[in-house]
Amino acid sequence: MKRNFFSKILSRFSQDIGIDLGTANTLVYVKGRGIVIREPSVVAINKKTKEILAVGEEAKRMVGRTPAHIVAIRPLVDGVISDFEITEQMLRYFFDRVHRERFTLLPRPRVVIGVPHNVTEVERRAVEESAINAGAREVYLIEEPIASAIGAKLPIQDATGSMIVDIGGGTTEVAVISLGGVVASRSLRVAGDELNDDIIQYARDKFNLLLGERTAEEVKIKVGSAIDLKEKLEVPMRGRDLVTGLPREIIVNDAQIREATKKSINLILESIKVTMEETPPELLADIMDRGIVLAGGGALLRGLDRRIANETQTAVHIADDPLTAVARGAGIVLEDLDLLSEVLLPREFNR
Repeated sequence: MKRNFFSKILSRFSQDIGIDLGTANTLVYVKGRGIVIREPSVVAINKKTKEILAVGEEAKRMVGRTPAHIVAIRPLVDGVISDFEITEQMLRYFFDRVHRERFTLLPRPRVVIGVPHNVTEVERRAVEESAINAGAREVYLIEEPIASAIGAKLPIQDATGSMIVDIGGGTTEVAVISLGGVVASRSLRVAGDELNDDIIQYARDKFNLLLGERTAEEVKIKVGSAIDLKEKLEVPMRGRDLVTGLPREIIVNDAQIREATKKSINLILESIKVTMEETPPELLADIMDRGIVLAGGGALLRGLDRRIANETQTAVHIADDPLTAVARGAGIVLEDLDLLSEVLLPREFNR
């Protein structure tokens, strides 16, 4: 009774928050307001003083451009927390930003956070503890494929099959969902970041050119594709010559970058096929009728939808604003926690 009373008091001064805690980007949804924060999951820290210097876009701009004692850290790797303390600091920063507009001495929000489908108990607990230590009153976890399916407006609570492929920064989540639960799935630690790494490795092997992460990502966005393109695309690629040690620029085209990323894209395609093979025939018939839905930043790779459609003989649709699908799904659950509580993972502990 006492706890419920304090919870009600705290809820009057706090805003409920839905979070897509991604490897590459963190998106924050505020109940009644929609998505209010979309920032890179990067924190700049002074190693000498342990002081947080910047979070998000400002910190990302520092990547590869800082003195030795200042490091830009990505506290999540492959969709899970790799640096507990930095993740906690990053979440606290986002909580404070959400509550900055209204005077709040001690914000204690309820939080819904998306986590990968195959996350372990230890990894799950790390997410909960980070959010609690950052100031959350209650923490609810939702599996990312379910959150992205809700965000894509799929009827996941019906007795029909819905298939979602969420290609984020660190993980690709493939899931067939029916009656609010995952029937068949694959969680692959190959996604947008792996494509960037493929381009870095390709530049090193083919051109003796050392690229930075940001350059590789820009090249992927500008000319990356999953199928042959009618119109040839080219982009300058700048880095350090590994032979001379001097700056160097070369021109690469879409065919070269397609060659660089071919192996990772094939792995994603294979995980989709395997998931379909494990799906009961009745649900597979539903998917053939309704199609596969793509979400996450990877859904924007040129021609990926057509490549998947060709390989699976099934229609493929890209979700509206695929980058925000998980955050919007967490937000929809947040708007009606009582009605949608069955899609959440069991809670470990809360304050």
